Amino acid sequence: MKNRIIFYTLLAGAALALYAQDFGFGSDEDIGKEASESSVAVKVGGEIAVEFSPYIHDFDKQIISFWDMVSGSLNFKVTGENVEAYAAFNLNADAISELWEEDTRLGEKNYTPLIIDEAFLRGYIGPVTIEAGLRKLTWGKADSLGPLDVINPLDYTDLRNLTDIQAVKIARPLFHVSWDMNGFSKIEGVFIPNFTGHRFAEEGRWAPAQYAVMRETAATGILDRALHRYPPAYAPLIQSMYPYAAAGFSDMPLESADMSTLEYFQTGLRFTTTVGPADIGAQYFYGNLFRPDFSIAGVDAFLDDLVFGNYPPDPMNIYPGDPYLLSPQLKYNRYHQFGLDYAQVLFTLNVRSEVAVHLTEDRQGDDGSVRNPFIGWSLGFDRDLFWGININIQCNETIRLFNDKVGDNPVLDCEAGTDATFTRFTLRISKKLFRDELESKVTCIWDVEDSDGYIIPALTWTVGHMSTELSAGFFTGKESGELGQYWENSFVRAGIKFSF
Repeated sequence: MKNRIIFYTLLAGAALALYAQDFGFGSDEDIGKEASESSVAVKVGGEIAVEFSPYIHDFDKQIISFWDMVSGSLNFKVTGENVEAYAAFNLNADAISELWEEDTRLGEKNYTPLIIDEAFLRGYIGPVTIEAGLRKLTWGKADSLGPLDVINPLDYTDLRNLTDIQAVKIARPLFHVSWDMNGFSKIEGVFIPNFTGHRFAEEGRWAPAQYAVMRETAATGILDRALHRYPPAYAPLIQSMYPYAAAGFSDMPLESADMSTLEYFQTGLRFTTTVGPADIGAQYFYGNLFRPDFSIAGVDAFLDDLVFGNYPPDPMNIYPGDPYLLSPQLKYNRYHQFGLDYAQVLFTLNVRSEVAVHLTEDRQGDDGSVRNPFIGWSLGFDRDLFWGININIQCNETIRLFNDKVGDNPVLDCEAGTDATFTRFTLRISKKLFRDELESKVTCIWDVEDSDGYIIPALTWTVGHMSTELSAGFFTGKESGELGQYWENSFVRAGIKFSF
């Protein structure tokens, strides 16, 4: 097996060497000769890193192998006349570690050593640029994720890299066209043929608590619905039979629609321009919200079967009430977005702001199976302070409309029990020393309604292509919050990286 890996490595190296020779990576004499014959150029880049990143809470209980510490990426850019091709890959360390085991057999699993991060073609036709492929595309002007950055979902399966927006973005297959009108204005259009939501861990330390208690919350909501729907005389019967019904419900599969079809296409249009000292933009987007909502159909039919279909109770019927009358599912709501953004230097502050209205299919706020319309906005600035210190602050908030129509039972309203607003502040303070080779910074994220946060101090020393980093991440605050629930996942990190 090890010999096979070495063989594949040498084969890849030979192929790259031949490819480089064909496109101008030979001697200076060869480069001069080929430059006259072809305008095609190839650029290869990437990085390889080794880092030790244990969790503080259970420091002495962790098993960390070499492949848990190594990471890397590789990218290729081929440029020709009026055309570019770009491909970026991330190292799949888990697959390589499996291949390294002597008793592993090929064909049992997917052992792809590289995972595609981005891959697209870009063509230039005068002022028009056309792109097609797997792409990470940023819309809006916010430094961290603003309401207008709606093209790519995010990977939340590991929050240690949460502040690296490009790293956590998931590339999507898309067609993107932009027209540079006069050097000051640009129109962009995008078409995404299918949909995928944010990616969350289904199990393990990064699995969200909200998903773990989803069925338990739904079971409690169904019981509340039954006690409110039927006369008080039925309450003893319902409470005596319901535990069996809840047990049957807990074993049911959670349904989710196939979102790989054109039925879930997304599209958008964006216009940006410069007016005096201000950069402004406007956009429209039609797509799906990245976060799913949990809904259950057939609740009343299930309760009727529970109450009337098994009366008097049949001792041979383990599950009174047919749980398959219920249809629990995750739903990604459709919406229209209308947004504006603005950036300008005001009073020595680099100000950036965004605002957007999101119109879902629940235009009146009275459909519990669909999320209400909401407004999203962000406002931030950065400024250089004394002694070379730079500060960057941004506030993001969403405000739910028609909040007075949201119910209090999660099986009747997917937004029951949630706040009408979600407000997050992001603060970053940084300073560079020794000819910018040493950078110290701290990033703080604070969620107001959840009263929790995430603090990330870091120290990075970069010399040429080599950099070393010492950092940490601390989750704090209310344990029921979106960030505070991961308090046991606080970590330290020490690593070295070579970029080329």
